[in-house]
Amino acid sequence: MDRKRAGFIGLGNMGGRMARRLVGAGIAVLGYDSDPARAAAAGAQAAATIREVMEYADVVLLSLPDSKVVESVVEGAGGILEHCRDGQIVVDLSTAAASSTVRLNARFAGQGVQYVDAGISGGAAAAEKGALTLMVGGAPEAIEAVGWVFAPISAKVVAMGGSGAGHATKLLNNFLNAVSLAATAEVMVAGKKAGLDLHRLLDVINSSSGVNFATLNRFPFIVDGNYLEGGLTSKLMSKDVMLYVDMVRELGVASLNAAGPAACFGLAATLGYGDQISNRVVDAIGDVSGGVRLKTV
Repeated sequence: MDRKRAGFIGLGNMGGRMARRLVGAGIAVLGYDSDPARAAAAGAQAAATIREVMEYADVVLLSLPDSKVVESVVEGAGGILEHCRDGQIVVDLSTAAASSTVRLNARFAGQGVQYVDAGISGGAAAAEKGALTLMVGGAPEAIEAVGWVFAPISAKVVAMGGSGAGHATKLLNNFLNAVSLAATAEVMVAGKKAGLDLHRLLDVINSSSGVNFATLNRFPFIVDGNYLEGGLTSKLMSKDVMLYVDMVRELGVASLNAAGPAACFGLAATLGYGDQISNRVVDAIGDVSGGVRLKTV
């Protein structure tokens, strides 16, 4: 296996950043995206087709929006399954349904290809710095074999189990992220309407039992008008919540807490914030609470 060549399919908000990290580490990357300009922006060579990528590299990474897109890229005409070869490893960095991942893994195995699902966490900022957390599913030998492509993009890699385990872990984590962000946004709007100093409110929360990732890492900036642009959008957050709901339904687990974040990020999309960073959910809640903004000029 040539450890200085990698293929990359999907060079959007996260994929482009990860590809740039690989290029910076001295790995030659051939990238394919529906927008051809994205390969150059990531410092990669541009491929005209998926076939070119599969012929170029023994390790091919995917960073795509959801399982439907992954399935289309893998199983569609001119897709990965048509052009993969025995001994290749496909690493799926997308946020995807674990059941779909398991099914695709069986199809890849039939062609001698190992399929590794690697959920990512940390957002755009961590991707820029190569400090993502990877939660990985697949055969141990395959995970070990792709350590050289994980190294430039991650600070922590955790092997979670067999096929689908990485994507299942990602959905569990993203659901908690959605819950904490939506709930904290609501609390901050309420705090603003109550006339509280929001920095002091956050200081209390972060020293008390309500502390969470959003109170620690998001809202100290948001209350000053910095929404930390560039991360997961409200539309994508809604998609992740629904993927979680689908997964727990398949597992037979009651989903009693999904209505809140589903409503909040759905509201954000309805009010025009869908393609903006999910932190803007606080403005959507503010809009329906009397036109509240945390930062007032």
